[in-house]
Amino acid sequence: MAKNTQDLYYLPLQETIGHNNKTARAIELVNLSLLVSVLVYRVVYFKAQEQYLPWLLAFLCESWFTFNWTVAVCTKWNQCTTKTYPDRLLKRVSESKFPAVDIFVTTADSILEPSIITMNTVLSLLAVDYPADKLALYLSDDGCSPLTLYSLVETTKFAKLWVPFCKKYNVQVRAPFRYFNTKATPLKNDSLEFQQEWKKIKKEYGDLYKKIDHAAQRPFPCDHDSDFTVFCGVHRSDHPTIIKVVSENKEGSPTDLPPVIYISREKSPKHQHHYKAGAMNVLARVSGVITNAPLMLNVDCDMYANNPQVFLHAMCMVFGFKDEDNCAFFQFPQAFYDGLKDDPFGNQLADFYYLINGISSIQGTLYAGSNCFHRRKVIYGSSPNDSTKSDSISNEDLRKIFGKSTELRESAAQILSETNSKIENRSCPSNFIESATHVASCSYEYDTSWGTQIGWIYGSATEDVLTGLNIHGRGWRSAITSPDPLAFLGCSATTYPSSLTQQKRWFTGLFEILFTDKNPLLLTIKGNLWFRQALTYFYCCLWAVRSVPELCYASLPAYCIIKDSHFLPKVNERAILIFMGIFVIYNLYAFWECKRLGLSLRMWWNLQRMGRVNTLTARLFSFVSVMLKLIGLSNTVFEVTQKEHMSNDDDNDNVSVGRFTYDNSPMIMPGVVILLINVMALVNGMLRLYKVGYSENWMGVSKLGLGEMFCSVWVLLCFWEYLKGLFRNGKYGIPSSTIWKSGALALLFMQICRDNLNGFRLFYM
Repeated sequence: MAKNTQDLYYLPLQETIGHNNKTARAIELVNLSLLVSVLVYRVVYFKAQEQYLPWLLAFLCESWFTFNWTVAVCTKWNQCTTKTYPDRLLKRVSESKFPAVDIFVTTADSILEPSIITMNTVLSLLAVDYPADKLALYLSDDGCSPLTLYSLVETTKFAKLWVPFCKKYNVQVRAPFRYFNTKATPLKNDSLEFQQEWKKIKKEYGDLYKKIDHAAQRPFPCDHDSDFTVFCGVHRSDHPTIIKVVSENKEGSPTDLPPVIYISREKSPKHQHHYKAGAMNVLARVSGVITNAPLMLNVDCDMYANNPQVFLHAMCMVFGFKDEDNCAFFQFPQAFYDGLKDDPFGNQLADFYYLINGISSIQGTLYAGSNCFHRRKVIYGSSPNDSTKSDSISNEDLRKIFGKSTELRESAAQILSETNSKIENRSCPSNFIESATHVASCSYEYDTSWGTQIGWIYGSATEDVLTGLNIHGRGWRSAITSPDPLAFLGCSATTYPSSLTQQKRWFTGLFEILFTDKNPLLLTIKGNLWFRQALTYFYCCLWAVRSVPELCYASLPAYCIIKDSHFLPKVNERAILIFMGIFVIYNLYAFWECKRLGLSLRMWWNLQRMGRVNTLTARLFSFVSVMLKLIGLSNTVFEVTQKEHMSNDDDNDNVSVGRFTYDNSPMIMPGVVILLINVMALVNGMLRLYKVGYSENWMGVSKLGLGEMFCSVWVLLCFWEYLKGLFRNGKYGIPSSTIWKSGALALLFMQICRDNLNGFRLFYM
């Protein structure tokens, strides 16, 4: 027994497991060599072309594809995952040594993000397996909705029943809307006591659901003698700070509910609010004044804790890494409970698995905006092995960095010095309301380092990636782990328009990063960002730029067919084998990766076709919007994605689920234009092929652009849903106004192609 105990002591709490990646490397290098061969072919045969324009455009696009593939290979070259062992943790580290954690839940719109979804996330986090006296939950309501506060108050009352029930019976799924559903009933062999409590708790949850639902159906009354008086006459974009302590753990009991605090930061049209990044910085400051936990967990309102031991998995990394540089933040992957079968819109991130594992083997995973534990000292600007302690930082420097609040400066000094000293009355948040209100004001950040050097960084709609880049740029590393069951589950976009909106926001924010002072190249030269990690960030930030070469490459086949020219080798030329090899190897390789993940053939195809569709729609608009912002013609806007409440009994096999619906968004117009010009080009090519007749020999047929026609067919297959949308009505059909506008642009393209132009020729002797 003593030997076993000793062995257990030396077993790791977490370990990084490398994976054999030789086969994937070989395939990637073969494909890379073929891409380079294409570029050589373009250069060698450039002067032999009758029309230089398609050849030159093809060369530029293929150069970009080669660069993109090279960076992807570099990122995915090594593969590793991190595994954690919470059972070992509980035997080696006492709960009294666990660090405190402040939990941040963010919501911005009680309509687009229904309150019942947010409240289930809150309930799942209050019920995790972790001492309650070491937790505090902060709910940020950027919509300033009395409905959200009302829902939180009622949810906290229900939590006093729900949390003990979960811990008493070791319930594994602690979000009630997932635990209680029409198909779930107690088993007959369960104890009578459990069955009775189960029915009681289910009834109480049903009552909670009805209260929130009824409150959402009508204007919320803001009586002048109630807790909701502060909401009288306010507007979501113009109101004072509202902070309400909904629950306090005054006794500091590890079995009671953690403190629950509602925050709606001050807003004014005169001040910039920086969207989610601004809300996160307010949460960091308010929590710093009230509880000041050394760890912070931020969770989106729709991402409930699916694994009750998620905090223990995080503690495995806190106590498991010998070198603290390896763990600035711990990311848990985003996964979805309502993901549509076979991912018809390509937005569930399944094909990012090997990319994430590759990034993990360099300097660490990217910060994904939710499901992430941060060290507060890192958010406060600390660097690895930082020898600067708070006692050597003058009070004036602290003021310049953290602001005028004495309480915040003192708590920041405590965190940076790692003294772990206790602050009096920390278990009574209501004692700090005045100080918390001060640091949540609109003007507090002026003349401070918030948003530039500390906290969540401003300048991008994807504040998460930018903040993670800032952390990596200081030399920190990060880690990601995916326990079983998954740590968090959330809502995915379940309609095509919401998917487009979400992806446009992602790609816009990523592209914006390149035009900030946190550009990966600058952080590599001036900071401590690893070169390969910088390439990874570049690869992600340039996703929007990829839309330009893909748009050109998708148009080239139609252009060449109509102009009776070529940008691909003829079928009787040996060089055609290079292009065929790239096409076959790439698609088989992508399919092989999907099969290793257990994905279906249909899902592979959906990921492939939506990769093309989303690039020519959402990514293209992201690129254009950032370009317009840079020249001062527009500003990017943070758009909240519509969240839909779905339960286990929702029928994902319903014929309407997963079908493409369309609205008047201009984002789909480029896709419709590309579809129409390729359809018209195919008709043109088929007519020309028909004229060849059966009497012509193979050499006559080979002169036709069969390679270009195949490419147009491939584009047509990728945009097949758009083709069906042209002939459907209602929400399943593309709006007629979009069709007419796209048709006009397609005809204009056809006219340009038919003009008797010599094309673009280089002048040379």
